[in-house]
Amino acid sequence: MSKSKFCFKSIYNWIDNNLLDIQLENLLDKGIRRRRAAETRGKATQQGKSIEVRPKDVNKQLVFSHFEGDTVLSGKTKGQALGTFLERMSRLYIVTRLSDRNSAAMTEAILNLAEKLGTKGMKSIAVDHGKEFSGYKQVEEQSDIDVYFAHAYAPHERGANENRNRALRRFIPKGCPIEEVSDEELMRIN
Repeated sequence: MSKSKFCFKSIYNWIDNNLLDIQLENLLDKGIRRRRAAETRGKATQQGKSIEVRPKDVNKQLVFSHFEGDTVLSGKTKGQALGTFLERMSRLYIVTRLSDRNSAAMTEAILNLAEKLGTKGMKSIAVDHGKEFSGYKQVEEQSDIDVYFAHAYAPHERGANENRNRALRRFIPKGCPIEEVSDEELMRIN
């Protein structure tokens, strides 16, 4: 007696070809196995501190005030974006509307959040190498926040934030203009 085995790619192909009575949008991990289009805007060069030099006690998640940050884009080439911040110990997840998807908007969002949390509320933030974080020097100079950069192509180094962003995509799918998402909807999602 032999058992049939199926590759996950075969199952996704069957879903894409409507051979199964399942919609891709209803799957928990919808779309994460899809390849992304190549980046055409060029590469950002970061000279900031590596996540490797971050104090080891931050990894133990015993102290409030160490964050992971990222950006959620609408999928359009221009327009608003969302800045997402996750505190590592409490798992507090904060979603902020950004006026644009550039470094000035993200820098302003980080500084505003730091001001709201107070001097001891935000000590460090770990981010990726996106262009929106190129204003990290301004963040470090205008506040007591240390900015650490995760390794390229290593989203697991900021895994909690990436996981929450993926859950956020269930409510705000790619291609959905963020301008059309009301502040009330953001509060409910948050």
